[in-house]
Amino acid sequence: MQAVKRILVVIDPSQTEQMALTRARLIAGVIESELHLLVCENRDDYKPLLQKLAGELEADGRRVSVSQQWHGNLTDTIIHAQRCEGCGLVVKQHLPDNPLRKALLTPDDWKLLRYCPAPVLLVRSVESWMHGSVLAAVDLGNHDDQHHVLHDTIVSHAADIAEMINGKLHLVSAHPAPMLSAADPVYQLRERIAARYADEAQKYIAQYGMPAEQVHVDEGPADTLIPRVARRIGASVVVIGTVARTGISGALIGNTAEVVLDQLASDVLVLKPDDMIAHLEDILEK
Repeated sequence: MQAVKRILVVIDPSQTEQMALTRARLIAGVIESELHLLVCENRDDYKPLLQKLAGELEADGRRVSVSQQWHGNLTDTIIHAQRCEGCGLVVKQHLPDNPLRKALLTPDDWKLLRYCPAPVLLVRSVESWMHGSVLAAVDLGNHDDQHHVLHDTIVSHAADIAEMINGKLHLVSAHPAPMLSAADPVYQLRERIAARYADEAQKYIAQYGMPAEQVHVDEGPADTLIPRVARRIGASVVVIGTVARTGISGALIGNTAEVVLDQLASDVLVLKPDDMIAHLEDILEK
């Protein structure tokens, strides 16, 4: 996160409290990055609001720019601004969709997570991160190169944040229940599955010096385990990855990052593999 030079902050004029701006302002103060404030709107003029917010930030010593844009929909507008302004992080307040709407339409924040080339921080709270817990959520059972790199990135970012806030780094990974029909005999016994996942976790335990009580490897669905652990440790922020699944499978299944959004009270930082970012950038160039 230290490498982020500009942060895009999505300003929602309908909200009296700009939670995304509060969080971005604090992050920018620590990593000394610039802020770009964006209102996604094509009807009313929100320049006075943007100028007011910018003035407050500049009085506090922040470097800031502003814009009001609209490019057909919320996701495209945010991504267009992120690319044009060269922002390495997007910060947006997450407002949960009602279940009926979510069943019929893909939520805007899901689309943002799938298509935005930059990391996205979805803000759920204005509680201070300082001295809090940072939860890195990984799938230790996935051994392909893309996921290995993504896992390293997730834990590295989580460790950076933990150091930045003088907090504690936690690791969580869910493993499947045993299946007698599994081709790999390891997955036929609960003890062997747990042992394999524990072995995979050793790399991060050794690298970041995490004590046993900060490593949470347990049986069950990831979208159930991650929120449960986050609540138990009082996580300030959860760092998770997405492989940006799209199409019918993405609409019906969703990524774990998407599914847990409305179950978490903490902020959520979502990252992508480098090759997925390159692929999205290629698509956006066309």
